[in-house]
Amino acid sequence: MVKEIVKDIIFLKKKSVKADTKDMQIITDLQDTLKANHDRCVGMAANMIGYSKRIIIFTAGIMDIVMINPVIVKKARPYETEEGCLSLTGVRKTKRWEMITVEYLDTSFKKKRGDFTGFVAQIIQHECDHLDGIII
Repeated sequence: MVKEIVKDIIFLKKKSVKADTKDMQIITDLQDTLKANHDRCVGMAANMIGYSKRIIIFTAGIMDIVMINPVIVKKARPYETEEGCLSLTGVRKTKRWEMITVEYLDTSFKKKRGDFTGFVAQIIQHECDHLDGIII
């Protein structure tokens, strides 16, 4: 189901808790909501649609990828950039890493580890910040 985007800063600043197999509806809601906002959004965290669970979704090329309980375990080559967010107005400066390694669960709750670079790495970092209550 397409959900409304949360703009309540107090809610967004709360750290999200680990997701489990009972949270499959959140994944569906994230997929539907991202699809409905593809013209202005490339990623979302569950708290952006009202769930304080550690789930993100992002667009990588032609496909959307879901990460459950993602943890960035390695970072390299910091840089400064500006980002926008559906939950906020305007753009803000932030620090990101050009290369990251992420450990996460896929939608079958199988452990995965992936290396990401460039814009996709930036999206993942932005969404993981959301999970930790960090707002750009």
